[in-house]
Amino acid sequence: MRGIRIGRVAGIPIQLNWTFLLILPLFAYLIGSQVGEFAGIVGDTFGVAIPAAAITGGSLPWVLGTAAAVGLFVSVLFHEFGHSLTAMHYGYEIESITLWLFGGVASFEEMPEDWKQEFTVAIMGPVVSVALGVVAYAVLVAVSLPPSVAFVVGYLALMNLVLAAFNMLPGFPMDGGRVLRALLARNRPHARATQIAAEVGKVFAFLLGLVGLFGGNWLTVGLAFFIYIAASSEAQQTTMRAAFEGVIVDDIMTGREQLSVVHPGDSVAKLMERMFRERHTGYPVVKSGSLVGMVTLADAQGVREVERDAYTVQDVMEADIPSVTAGADAVTALETMQRRGVGRLVVVDADGELVGLISRTDLMTAFNVIQQGGRESLGIGAGTGPLPDVGGRGL
Repeated sequence: MRGIRIGRVAGIPIQLNWTFLLILPLFAYLIGSQVGEFAGIVGDTFGVAIPAAAITGGSLPWVLGTAAAVGLFVSVLFHEFGHSLTAMHYGYEIESITLWLFGGVASFEEMPEDWKQEFTVAIMGPVVSVALGVVAYAVLVAVSLPPSVAFVVGYLALMNLVLAAFNMLPGFPMDGGRVLRALLARNRPHARATQIAAEVGKVFAFLLGLVGLFGGNWLTVGLAFFIYIAASSEAQQTTMRAAFEGVIVDDIMTGREQLSVVHPGDSVAKLMERMFRERHTGYPVVKSGSLVGMVTLADAQGVREVERDAYTVQDVMEADIPSVTAGADAVTALETMQRRGVGRLVVVDADGELVGLISRTDLMTAFNVIQQGGRESLGIGAGTGPLPDVGGRGL
């Protein structure tokens, strides 16, 4: 999830997604417009009197609403640090923590598959939220605070406890859903545990969506939609990772001898003619046996038809091309394609020489073969032997 980087804490980049810049003022307005009601709820919950008359005059409600909203998102940030620092303790890298429309997201380079590690990482977010709520409650009841300060502290005490409780609901990939997966994975394969947790999460998302729909709360409906999509996506990725276990790029790629390549000096007109004839939409560009770029149909179409004889492949090709080694995991290749937003990767050796090409189509074909035919029938195991006829020249 992309965002505006605002700093780095414990080596973790902190980002603000653009949706956060919309939701923060909205939260400040909603809290400020209901300061009296929230004061009553906080007072009834914790047995502390917060006189509404002292905090509802003039512009004070909007100041309190802003302070409470900022405090809530800071609490969410601490919640995500609970996950992230625990994961770092186990040796996992954290790409970033991003605040956005629905709170916070900690992006991991890799999710733990050991059930004990995942359980601990998942539970630490709610544990931090409960700790923050308890500390705020202790301050609220033990210290004589002005009504305005008491309101903010009491609101944060209540909301941190609510945040912990809500996140522990089994809406995979929320914290509770990840705890559920970890417990299921004690005596099941990780992929199967993910599938079960994802199905539970989708049912939860459906029910949450109904609650939001009939209650007229569109933010809840949006959250339910996000949970449903995220559960489906992670289940699919986990299934694919399990299917590709032990499969490397070399098993799937189209080898150098089977590739069609073009020369950087070829005209764009000649390139378009060849694309039409061979029904390819992209070619590696090779000069003197060395890879120098990649050219696609979109690159060629950027040149007007009347100028295509004058322009060469070198003029339109992409020189900064994503690559992968033949020994890399197939899942690594797929993740690189997703991260770079491309449909194919060139495969290079240690010297950077072209040895093949792997496309998203190759990966999906291999996945279907594995799913339908089984790994044993294909002779796959820790990279033993190539898949039969799942590659191809097409780009």
